[in-house]
Amino acid sequence: METNPHAFGRRIGELLDRIARVAREAQFSDGLNPAQWEALRYLARANRYSRSPGSLAEYLGCTKGTVSQTLIALEQKGYVIRERDPVDRRGMRLELSEAGRAAVERDPILALERAAEGLDDDVRGPLVKGLSRLLYDLQTERGIRRFGVCHDCALHCCDGHEAHPAGANHCGATGEEIQSGEEQRICANFATAAE
Repeated sequence: METNPHAFGRRIGELLDRIARVAREAQFSDGLNPAQWEALRYLARANRYSRSPGSLAEYLGCTKGTVSQTLIALEQKGYVIRERDPVDRRGMRLELSEAGRAAVERDPILALERAAEGLDDDVRGPLVKGLSRLLYDLQTERGIRRFGVCHDCALHCCDGHEAHPAGANHCGATGEEIQSGEEQRICANFATAAE
């Protein structure tokens, strides 16, 4: 195989484009389109601070108007519920309904996940590392806000930037205790150590 970085870059770009096309085509299912599946997937993985229309728009790289139309369609299908944010009464919090959670269990992207699980151990780790770096570099170059998992955040398990004396997991952005299970959820307040 070619060892030229340019040739590798071209081949990786081609493969990612093909995978994206296959994945996108598969998401025209169950009466939903790819944008609606992406919204459901995000809401299923997002923590309580990140389930707002604005955070969803930022995560998907869409306008608020586009996300609004997606949410209207998902509400009409009975998959999403909008509620007033209990902390900021001007804001909205999005929740998946029982039907929405059931739809996520049928997510067509799960076929891609199963294919990735079938890769050998010596391939999976470097692939995740490489794709994570590629995404980071592209987001940095384009000035796109990064979202991440709470557990990997520089503000996780701290109050400000000091370890919390009670030993409980706290969010340095909000000062609130991180609830059980939230450590593996997507957070809009994500910060890397370099930020």
